Formats: sequence, structure tokens, C-alpha cells
Amino acid sequence: MKLTSLLRTAAAAGVLALGAALAPQGALAQAYPTQDIRLICVFPAGSGADVYVRFFERKLREVSGKSVITENKSGAAGLVGIEYAARSKPDGHTMLIHGATGVMNIPALFKTPPIDVVKDIEVVAPLLRQPWMIIVDAKSPYQNIQQLTDAMKKKGDKSSYSYAATAGLVMGELYKTATGVKSVDIAYKTASDSWNDMFAGRVDWGAHDPVASLAEQRKGTMRILAVSTGKRVDSQPDIPTMTEQGVPMDMTFWWAVMMPSGVPEPIKAQIREWFAKVVADPETKKFLNQFGGDPLMEPVDELKARYLKGVEQWKEWAKIAKIEPQ
Repeated sequence: MKLTSLLRTAAAAGVLALGAALAPQGALAQAYPTQDIRLICVFPAGSGADVYVRFFERKLREVSGKSVITENKSGAAGLVGIEYAARSKPDGHTMLIHGATGVMNIPALFKTPPIDVVKDIEVVAPLLRQPWMIIVDAKSPYQNIQQLTDAMKKKGDKSSYSYAATAGLVMGELYKTATGVKSVDIAYKTASDSWNDMFAGRVDWGAHDPVASLAEQRKGTMRILAVSTGKRVDSQPDIPTMTEQGVPMDMTFWWAVMMPSGVPEPIKAQIREWFAKVVADPETKKFLNQFGGDPLMEPVDELKARYLKGVEQWKEWAKIAKIEPQ
């Protein structure tokens, strides 16, 4: 066989091999999904998290034209659902819709984590960002963080604050570390469980989520003094940050679409395209704003870097808050 013939044969074989390699990926993207898309909510039906997930379920169904359902996998403060999602088949049919903090902080809170949060699960698409908030009784004299700080320093360890989630404890302890305030932390099952003690003056201030805090401020029972984010949230532009008031802090809590590692890239690209449309929808912005959140639009490489940074940051925050891994 002449050399030119050999070259033609080799080239043709290469083209066929390349086509064979690419065909499965292309066919996979075109065929996806082949069954219901399941959104995993790690808290019970009717919870605040469930409200978020079911909103995204409806919006994803609208933009994709596919069958989408929500499954509640609650238990162990969210670990049951997180592990379930991370261990699911990496075919794009199971997505965890959750606050990234609830995954990033696992290595800091548990001696033997149920999953490797870097290797077993990955962030695929951004959804929203939101703050935690410092609140006081609306009848209190405190109008800003400086006034609260001055008063709590005078009270020393006779002062106290409430929290109902690890994020609240961390925010409270970061504030104390930065200012020298000695307030004793008091844990409650939910934010609303602490209201009566705050109204009665048995608790001086609280570090709580925006949903609970904004609901009380709208009713006129609580006053929000600051948000934890590095910059003001668009949904509540009149509420200053802790940093603006002399307490450097950037605790930005964000939600994302997370999936088990190993989902094929064409499927992840399709999912990002769908959720980019959802997040850009004015209805989504209106929905999130009422709960103190803002739509989060960020390139996936930046999102992944934010996630990895958060894993390490939570280890430091856990030390500051004196949280012993369980």
C-alpha cells in the first residue's frame, strides 16, 4: 500500500474514532432527561426551605418543559438529604436545592462527615444570596450597632443574645470578637421561640435569618440593625451592613443547585442554562426579595471558588464560635 493510501486510511480511522467518542456525549445531552427531575429538599414539607425548593420546582418546569418534582428528605439537621443527593446516580436527574452553607460547614461541624464535601458533591448553578441579621425588640432604645455595643459592654456577661441556627451563633460570636461584647449565647429551636424572651427583656438581641427577622419588622415588633453581608442586599437597601457600622464582617449565605460529582458536562451545561433563565426572571427576583434574598448570577468557576473558600472559612468560624465537632 502506498504511503498516501496509508495516511488516508489513518485519517479516516481517526475521524471515525473521534465521532464515536463524541457521539455518546451529544446523544446524552439530547436525550436528557429520560425520567422525572427530582429536586431534593432537606427539610420537611411546609418549612421555609420547602417553600424555596417548590418555587424553583415550578420555575424549572416552566423553562425546561420537563417533569420536575420535589422530594423531602429530612433528618439530622439536613444531613440525610445532603447525603442522599451526594450518593445518588450522577445522571442529572437528582439535584439538591439548598443553602451552600449547609454543605460547606459539614467538615467543621462533624468529626466523621457522612460525605466528602469537595469530592462527592459539586455546585452546578447559583440561585440566590441572603444575609443573616442582628435584631432587637422594636421597643428597645437601640437604633444602630454602636448603640447596642455600648449598652452590651455596660451589661457585660449579664447581657445575652438568641440564635436558632449555627449561622446565627457564628454571626453573634464574630460580632462579640470584634467588639469585646460579652453577651451569653442562648440557643432556641426556632427564631420565633425566642420572641417572648426578647419582648420580656430576658434576651437583649438576636442573630437570626432574614425570613423570620423581616416578618417581625413588618409587624412592627422587631427592629433590624444590620445585615451580615459585605455589601447591602438589594432587597433591603436601607439596612446597613455590620462593616458599615464598624464591625468588619462578610457572611453572605447563598443557595445553589448541587449535584453528585460525575454528572456529564453537557447535562450540567443544560442545567445551568435552565437555571440562568429562572434566576433572571423578574418573578424570581420578586419572590426572593420578600424573604430578604437577591438573585445570584455568577460564572460557575467563580461559584466553585466561592464554595471551596467557604469550606475553609467555616473551619475558622467554628473555632471562633467555639463549636466542637460532633
